[in-house]
Amino acid sequence: MGQTQQTECKEEIDVKALQDMYRKFVMECPSGVLFLHEFKRFFGVDPTGEASDYAESMFRAFDKNGDNTIDFLEFVAALNLVFRGDLEHKLRWSFKVYDKDGNGFVDRSELRSIIDSIYRIKKCSKSDLTDTQISVDAAVDRILEAVDTDNDGCVSMEEFIKGAQADPWVLKMLSLDMNPAGWVLENRRKSAHF
Repeated sequence: MGQTQQTECKEEIDVKALQDMYRKFVMECPSGVLFLHEFKRFFGVDPTGEASDYAESMFRAFDKNGDNTIDFLEFVAALNLVFRGDLEHKLRWSFKVYDKDGNGFVDRSELRSIIDSIYRIKKCSKSDLTDTQISVDAAVDRILEAVDTDNDGCVSMEEFIKGAQADPWVLKMLSLDMNPAGWVLENRRKSAHF
């Protein structure tokens, strides 16, 4: 079974890169865990700024065991998914970012909260504003219309994934068009300059 898992992985993690990552993680987090405020500082996010809500949602998605910290294994697993995962795995991760209360469903307010954060971040970073020409509420309505197949006002993970895969615009919005990998790298670079 372990052999099957190895052959499924397209790229092996570079041991030196992993050691470097661990060294940096321990320097930033001597306790061996990353708390939310440290996560924001690590990525150069102002605690009250435009990216704060988005960073909190990312933190929750990275925190696999729900202990309100990210240990090194959770950190590496999340980065590996963000950088190397297939579309379905990235959509599953995106779903966890949207599902703020962790109940297994994304409701209108959760969807609106993340879409609003993404719009505010894009506006501040002056990045691809073409999709922000429609309002946040119009984007939320359009997404719910496309993915909420049973019209119960809540989107399950299955609806989220199928809906995103069926509509390119919805995919772009739900897969966190912000590109978590790009966001992580960009904000890490910004924090290195301070």
